[in-house]
Amino acid sequence: MKPVNRFSDRVSYYAKHRPGYPQGIIPLLEREIGFDFQKDVADIGSGTGNLSRLFLSNDNLVFGVEPNDKMRSAAEHILRDYLNFVSIKGTAENSTLADESVDVITSGQAFHWFDTDLCKKEFLRILRPGGCVVITWNERNSDISDFMEEYETLLNNFGAEYKDVCPEKFDEKICNKFFGVRNFKLAKFENHQIFDYEGLKGRLLSSSYIPLEGAVNKKMLVQLKKIYLKHSKGNHIKFDYTTKVYFGRIKKV
Repeated sequence: MKPVNRFSDRVSYYAKHRPGYPQGIIPLLEREIGFDFQKDVADIGSGTGNLSRLFLSNDNLVFGVEPNDKMRSAAEHILRDYLNFVSIKGTAENSTLADESVDVITSGQAFHWFDTDLCKKEFLRILRPGGCVVITWNERNSDISDFMEEYETLLNNFGAEYKDVCPEKFDEKICNKFFGVRNFKLAKFENHQIFDYEGLKGRLLSSSYIPLEGAVNKKMLVQLKKIYLKHSKGNHIKFDYTTKVYFGRIKKV
């Protein structure tokens, strides 16, 4: 399946059950790159707007660039009260934005879908002089608890493409290629969600490599329920992440 179409059948799960991003990212960028509310942001692969919302709440003008029509439509609905949100149909490799039109480019949980070489050229084109790129991940802490370890096992057992498209494949080697060797910084934040069973089920089904129907889906959900009942407390369970923020100025090719 082409990356642009991967989430078309699970937009509602994604919009409702994927995590947001820590507020601490804003003061981090203020300290490190001179970020403020006057900076214009292009959120590339903006999806349903989870990362865009962080910058919209800071009063930045945000261009949400998203190729998937259903994801983009969901963001337009969810973020409809933000007058500083501009929804754009575009890709990382062809954003359709004007030359030197933004100060900061962000990408939340999407960079692994991009053609790194082509998007670098596009980012250099649309960034103003001195502009920065900020790449963020909500990375599951798969070894922090027995629950998270068993959830990881479930993904490996039932996610046919999990090992191929897992975003945790993104690492500092890719950053060295994209930003230039040691030309970026990394900051980390603790992050989590609290789910009841239906929320946990929705979080699982928001992943593009997980079956939505059929015998495998049914077997998978039986196993998920067992894991939930085993580890939940007070009908809720904690789903842990480390939010990683890679940021820097990219060098011209």
